[in-house]
Amino acid sequence: MIFLAFIVLIVIIFLSAAIKVVREYERGVIFRLGRLVGAKGPGIFFIIPLIDQLVKVDLRVMTMDVPKQELITRDNVPVTVDAVVYFRVMNAEDAVTQVENYVMATSLISQTTLRSIVGQSELDELLTHRDKINEALQKIIDEKTDPWGIKVSAVEIKEVVLPEELKRAMARQAETERERRAKIINAEGEYQASTKLAEAAKIISQNPIAIQLRYLQTLSDIAAENATTVVFPLPMEIVRAFSVLAGDSEKKD
Repeated sequence: MIFLAFIVLIVIIFLSAAIKVVREYERGVIFRLGRLVGAKGPGIFFIIPLIDQLVKVDLRVMTMDVPKQELITRDNVPVTVDAVVYFRVMNAEDAVTQVENYVMATSLISQTTLRSIVGQSELDELLTHRDKINEALQKIIDEKTDPWGIKVSAVEIKEVVLPEELKRAMARQAETERERRAKIINAEGEYQASTKLAEAAKIISQNPIAIQLRYLQTLSDIAAENATTVVFPLPMEIVRAFSVLAGDSEKKD
């Protein structure tokens, strides 16, 4: 009876060690006496205890932060850049057999590639064309990790930290640019206004009565504002007549 119970216990231990369950998002890489057998899963399968070794690999998309890197751009500007990498295991066998630790290896490749790509870019390109740099990073990292069974789906630069002196210089540059644009707009407005005034003067000169009508309209506008001062313009002909009379009287004296 005791022997039978012992046999049952041995069978239960053997089955518990032999039966393996792998989830939908996992694969089980099996080694038999050190030799690769293959990857199995998802579901339930059997292995030989003490002979087979099972290594589970997660196939879900992983997100990895690339530590901040202090770099110098191609135009000699010091910046601090960090990024995030999205990748997943496409071939569980290669991820286990081709590299010791695929997560650490992908992280180191991402750091070195980030330093290389940013170092070859200028500051303006890094700030305004970040999408192109992200695509270049994704392509290079994906090519380097492909032999490990890793697929890099996306790389995004999260933050670009600039020195305080450079930030102040860029702020002054932006302020100067805004002032330049304001002056250009003001000059264009003055030019357009002078052009319209010249056209109006040309039209009025063709009909002298038009200036009188314009004068009456101005008086009407002044009266509507309850003004106490009225400006009465004198035609230049009258002024010239008085100046001529004054000159003649001086000659006679």
